[in-house]
Amino acid sequence: MALAGMALLLLGACPAWAQAPQVPVLPAEWTSDQPEQVVLALRILLGLAVLSLAPALLITLTSFTRIVIVLSFLRSALGTQQTPPNVVLVSFALFLTFFVMQPVLQQANERGLQPYLSGDIGYEAALAAVGEPVREFMFRQTREKDLALFVEMGHLARPARPADVPFYVLMPSFIISELKSAFQLGFVLYVPFLIIDMVVASSLMSMGMLMVPPVMISLPVKILLFVMVDGWHLITRSVVLSFT
Repeated sequence: MALAGMALLLLGACPAWAQAPQVPVLPAEWTSDQPEQVVLALRILLGLAVLSLAPALLITLTSFTRIVIVLSFLRSALGTQQTPPNVVLVSFALFLTFFVMQPVLQQANERGLQPYLSGDIGYEAALAAVGEPVREFMFRQTREKDLALFVEMGHLARPARPADVPFYVLMPSFIISELKSAFQLGFVLYVPFLIIDMVVASSLMSMGMLMVPPVMISLPVKILLFVMVDGWHLITRSVVLSFT
């Protein structure tokens, strides 16, 4: 909405632009005697702006960040280079994200989208109702310390309730909280594989096999151990339950 308003403001402040032959004039429905058409056009512009930001919103406002970082730590700990490939890890992270966010999406649909489609509430009320479950999810995963950091840096008054926290404060607080949680899970995941690497390297040195790369022995051992303990099941369970 702000971008569309700025565009209209620039057009009004520079009438010479409208007179230039190379610049198209505003369509006929963008006139003062049809304000509902102007509102509809602005909503279309706002919708297009939101769609252009959809990938960033999907990454930053959902569980995707934590999941994909943990999966990346897992691949690095196994030492399998590009196996699983990036497209597999990202696709798996997306499906897990949809699974984790399903209750949030269902609440947003029931509270905002369906009443708006049936005509029970207006556009503004529907937008607020759809955003409320997302805010609740983000607050549950955001640490108070991270939230206080951005409130302090923004020179804002201490919020009395979650509804008083602006979204531009909640979003970066949620992101750094997710990054910390992801690195904590990644560290716990990395330790067992690091121990295997150290044991294999020490064993080869004690046997005098200095010319044998330790990764040649440790890699199959780590893969075998990961398969035997059903590692994908354990990792998926741990990551999903971390959001409860």
